Amino acid sequence: MQVTAVVAQNAEAVRRYLEETGLAFDILIDAHRDVMRAYGVWHRIGLDAWNIARPAVFLVDGDGTIRYSFVGDRQTEFPAPDDLRRAVG
Repeated sequence: MQVTAVVAQNAEAVRRYLEETGLAFDILIDAHRDVMRAYGVWHRIGLDAWNIARPAVFLVDGDGTIRYSFVGDRQTEFPAPDDLRRAVG
């Protein structure tokens, strides 16, 4: 299994975050929001900010089929850890 995060933050902020947390997975910097638009999670005006993506998780298998998806309505919404464990398991 491979884990990849897609974020719109700048590369330096992401690098610092990875150093601070010790997380070890690939991160794609989506500066132009192309991936976020393709997955339907980007919106120009949100409750929390402008030009932002909703928090989202997609589990995509080796064939490119989305096996699990979660898209939050607010920046504070995330999937339950147990839901993710079941989806991966």
